[in-house]
Amino acid sequence: MEEECRVLSIQSHVVRGYVGNRAATFPLQVLGFEVDAVNSVQFSNHTEAALRRPGPHPMRTWRALQPLRQAHSRSCTCGYSHWKGQVLNSDELQELYDGLKLNSVNQYDYVLTGYSHWKGQVLNSDELQELYDGLKLNSVNQYDYVLTGYTRDKSFLAMVVDIVQELKQQNPRLVYVCDPVMGDQRNGEGAMYVPDDLLPVYREKVVPVADIITPNQFEAELLTGRKIHTQEEALEVMDMLHSMGPDTVVITSSDLLSPRGSDYLMALGSQRTRAPDGSMVTQRIRMEMHKVDAVFVGTGDLFAAMLLAWTHKHPNNLKVACEKTVSAMHHVLQRTIKCAKAKSGEGVKPSPAQLELRMVQSKKDIESPEIVVQATVL
Repeated sequence: MEEECRVLSIQSHVVRGYVGNRAATFPLQVLGFEVDAVNSVQFSNHTEAALRRPGPHPMRTWRALQPLRQAHSRSCTCGYSHWKGQVLNSDELQELYDGLKLNSVNQYDYVLTGYSHWKGQVLNSDELQELYDGLKLNSVNQYDYVLTGYTRDKSFLAMVVDIVQELKQQNPRLVYVCDPVMGDQRNGEGAMYVPDDLLPVYREKVVPVADIITPNQFEAELLTGRKIHTQEEALEVMDMLHSMGPDTVVITSSDLLSPRGSDYLMALGSQRTRAPDGSMVTQRIRMEMHKVDAVFVGTGDLFAAMLLAWTHKHPNNLKVACEKTVSAMHHVLQRTIKCAKAKSGEGVKPSPAQLELRMVQSKKDIESPEIVVQATVL
């Protein structure tokens, strides 16, 4: 009988759609993992705004562009402390837009859209501690993996570190997979969408206890304090991240020009393993994925979950693990955009609800992905 492998996943939860634990749990279960999910928030749907350029435009697919990513807080903690004003109805919105049209100034490069409403609850650090204490009291706090994603709260993140450290004391072989979600590049400029005080917590507490991290280029730059302009500099940044703790680093997306051209998105990975003679061996890879004319939410959560699974199944072969992860992502996204366009109709941009990941329909591709993205060993 196959040995049980159990994951503690501390992420967000939505009733409708696939982000956080909803994006991670199903693929992990399909790939044979038991998943205990702690929902850091419970919302009706995702709260993320999608940044769209009118007309065909290859958007990044691994993490939706979110300049206003406030997903785990009812109020934005990074702006003004007070606000006053009015709520616009549809007629008033139309009137304002008609004014722009009459003056021929309704030309824009981006339109910001998303779900109109969301409701739910947010877990704080004390409540996280209470849930974990319940697991301890029943002696069921034994795990092989811990998986975490987006959070906005400093104390909550610190509590996650305390839990990981305690679990590692019980099981020194436990692997902590962390997606250090902090920000992204937009128009060539980096922007954080979490409070600034989370960065030192990630640098000083989270990354040192993590075994696998999946930052984007901007997050890798934040963590190391080093800018990336070339592939060589990206490799140096991954070495710096290795020196901070993690043996596996995957920069899930970058602004670097792919050797295959501007229609491709480049990702880079680096894995340190110990050879039989005790020496450290580093495998470095590059992946190039065709950009997609759509914005998806939950792809970063899905990526981290599948990377966890495939590195478990191929522990010393980052190339194979990433090829299976990225190829499965490709199949999920292609199915999602095909279904979304069929629902929206010809010439109509799919809505956020129509662009929810087609996860269940992609079960076979998640379980046994046809390899359509080959990684290059550097």
